[in-house]
Amino acid sequence: MSRPKSRPPRVEALAPTPERWAKGDLAPLPRAIADEHGRPSRPYRAEDTLARMQRLGTISAEMRQAGDDFHALFALAHLDPLGAPDLRRVRQGVREQHVSARAEDARRKVWTALKALGGPASPSGSCVWHVVGCGWTLKEWSLRAGWSGRALTPETASGILIGALGVLQALYGL
Repeated sequence: MSRPKSRPPRVEALAPTPERWAKGDLAPLPRAIADEHGRPSRPYRAEDTLARMQRLGTISAEMRQAGDDFHALFALAHLDPLGAPDLRRVRQGVREQHVSARAEDARRKVWTALKALGGPASPSGSCVWHVVGCGWTLKEWSLRAGWSGRALTPETASGILIGALGVLQALYGL
């Protein structure tokens, strides 16, 4: 006895769930993309903050490139918050895990960028560290990083990031 063939999935079945839409960082693609096995998959891709800002015309391509360069240095420096060591800690023995020369150089460049932005505790330094480096959304950063005991408005947070990206653009000569 043969089994009846299953119907091909409907287009609605390929759409993200309502919970995923609510997060607000999805962008539809013009066509389906292939998954790891080459099968067509959902034609949506999560869009990061810088990509969305460039698409909306809020930042230029050079500003996005500066942000992407900072993010690449941040990743190379192994400053991910899930496993980042304290930068103030000095190596004190054989048990310490040594950092490669490339990672050490990337850390120096991240520190140079943060100093140009006013330091890690400044609004622009904190914004670039968390939004560009760690991948937080502007909303997450503005709610967590508020000054004077209150959260920043989305417009203020966006302005801080735009100004910081302009500084990085000049620093990187883009």
